[in-house]
Amino acid sequence: MIKDDQAILFIVSRFLDYPDQAFMDEAQDLDAFVKKYISSEELREEVSIRLKPLVTMSLTELQEHYVSLFDYKEKTGLYLTSQELGDSRKRGGALIQLQKLIEYLGFEHIGKELADYMPMLLELAAVAEDCKELDGLKKRLAYAGQRIFSNLAETSPYYHIFDLLMSFALKAPTADEISQVESGREEADLDDMPYPMLYL
Repeated sequence: MIKDDQAILFIVSRFLDYPDQAFMDEAQDLDAFVKKYISSEELREEVSIRLKPLVTMSLTELQEHYVSLFDYKEKTGLYLTSQELGDSRKRGGALIQLQKLIEYLGFEHIGKELADYMPMLLELAAVAEDCKELDGLKKRLAYAGQRIFSNLAETSPYYHIFDLLMSFALKAPTADEISQVESGREEADLDDMPYPMLYL
């Protein structure tokens, strides 16, 4: 039987992926999953409370909110190396190292998303065997998760998902750990270009 924190990592990984009809169908069985894998009745209630705002939205409404929140805003983007490094050339090397880590942990990266896609990495963290490399990945996910959480409005249904993640599955980073990562970030150059760019 998996531990409660593993179950929460798995649940959050599903709820942070792009919502489609399959997600909505799966979400209908969420209560059964929660009851099966989370041992504490009190924790099951906490999980259900935080997930309810998402499962009560229409699919179209949820998709629009998801795209506006995670695809168009840098501070809430769901890519680990982007959260860690910002707009840096170091991301390419970091992605290669992350791919190697995934393989080292005994898994294969498949699908169209980059290797640093957080929903995929959260699922990996839920099922991989404990080791120091996995602990390191969880610390990185905790930093990124905390950064996203701190930039979400409380009115967003995803605020409650990150609250669940940071309260029950990942250990929040210390101020020193945050400062250390922040020192390596590079912000995107968003200044106006001296002339218009044409994309042909």
